[in-house]
Amino acid sequence: MRNVLMSALALGTAAIPASAPALQAVAAVPVLTGTRLDISAIGEVTRVPDLAIISAGVQTLQPTATAAIEDNAARMERVRAALKRAGIEDKDIQTSSISLNPEYQYDQNQPPRLTGYRASNSVNVRFHDLKRTGTILDALVAQGANTISGPNLTVDKPEAALDEARAKAIANGRARAELYARALGMQVVRLLSVSESGGYAAPPPMPMVMMAERSASADTKIDPGTQQLQVSLSMSYELR
Repeated sequence: MRNVLMSALALGTAAIPASAPALQAVAAVPVLTGTRLDISAIGEVTRVPDLAIISAGVQTLQPTATAAIEDNAARMERVRAALKRAGIEDKDIQTSSISLNPEYQYDQNQPPRLTGYRASNSVNVRFHDLKRTGTILDALVAQGANTISGPNLTVDKPEAALDEARAKAIANGRARAELYARALGMQVVRLLSVSESGGYAAPPPMPMVMMAERSASADTKIDPGTQQLQVSLSMSYELR
């Protein structure tokens, strides 16, 4: 019986592949022996906006729902045609909202009285040639767009600029840590951690404005100016 048991143990040992990887030792994280310094650092870059976003739409009021929808669709088609003539491609025109709501008149001590239906249709328009913003706005108004929001001027592809802001934030964080260390009579030993706690946010769109009374011959001028792109970092250092 003992010989059988020893044979089984030998077979079990032999079944383990010789090439089985050994367990890897986990490196211990160095213990903090100095003073921990937590700081916030910001990196900022400035860019000229290269993308304009406009929300343009049509609101129509008619006695019946069918008439409101049909009138709205006809006017909206003229708005879309104006955008196409202005060189806006289909991929840069996106429907943002469509609605149909009853309109009531409220008289004192009387039940609400239906007076008609209001139809609304809006599209978001994107384009890069900011010099043509005024021309596009005026063309929209001339073709019946009576609600316009924007332009919202922004940076189309901000990642390269944000990477530059990140590098500046890291440099600013290191410089601030060195300043604290000198003031305390210490030295910066190592960076313990870094995390990005904030980034670039596109500016909010301009409020919706009614444009029905605007003259079609007006020459709207748009100044792009500049925008700041910002990255915030939280950084921890060890000082000794």
